[in-house]
Amino acid sequence: MDLYAFPPVAAILDAAYSLLMGLAALLEPLAGSAAAAASVIVLTLLVRAALVPAGIAQAKAEQTRSRLAPKLRDLQRRHKKDPERLQRETMKLYSDEKASPFAGCLPMLAQAPIVAIVYALFLHTAIAGHANALLAHELFAVPLGTSLVSAIAAGTASAATLGVFAGVLAVIVVVAEITRRAFRPQIDTTPDAAPLAGAGMARLAGALQFTTAVFALFVPLAAALYLATTVAWTLVQRVVLRRFYPLATT
Repeated sequence: MDLYAFPPVAAILDAAYSLLMGLAALLEPLAGSAAAAASVIVLTLLVRAALVPAGIAQAKAEQTRSRLAPKLRDLQRRHKKDPERLQRETMKLYSDEKASPFAGCLPMLAQAPIVAIVYALFLHTAIAGHANALLAHELFAVPLGTSLVSAIAAGTASAATLGVFAGVLAVIVVVAEITRRAFRPQIDTTPDAAPLAGAGMARLAGALQFTTAVFALFVPLAAALYLATTVAWTLVQRVVLRRFYPLATT
């Protein structure tokens, strides 16, 4: 069964299709043949702007976690042999501080359905029973429905395809590297530090910054554009919000 053919999902997809087609029509005088690609970028900016309050909540949550870090390390030291007690005390600490260890996850969770919709819009030849005109749009002669991995596997990857994806991936990788350097997690070097607070975990967190680039290899070009715009916005937003909500020094 095709999930995207389910009436409620098809209706959402059709609404997103209409929005993108409308944006493309508005941008065509400025962007020309790249109007549909520009509409994906504009849509991304609109989504990210709507998620600014969630980004602020995430920044506050990071600030709270940094403030509570010494108390959490003390709990880990005192209850490291009693995991159940450690869990209870940790949750009590967050409750007393009116905080949550899961606060600030909304931006990440909210992105998943948006990426899925953009992915579907440039994957299906028909949307809600009508032809998908978005598939006729290109960026520098590369159809927005093209996936780099699929094109290479099928032997249809042209120089334009490789060049456009190289540009998009370069943006994602550069932003990931800047993010990795600018937002390195604090490393707990105390003897009683938990394994997840050490240098190994910091390296893993840094490597995870590049998973978006890997994902972009497999999705349609339109979704890759969405991802590139998202990571760039996220970096700028985090830099700005860190000034307003600095982490506690330890």
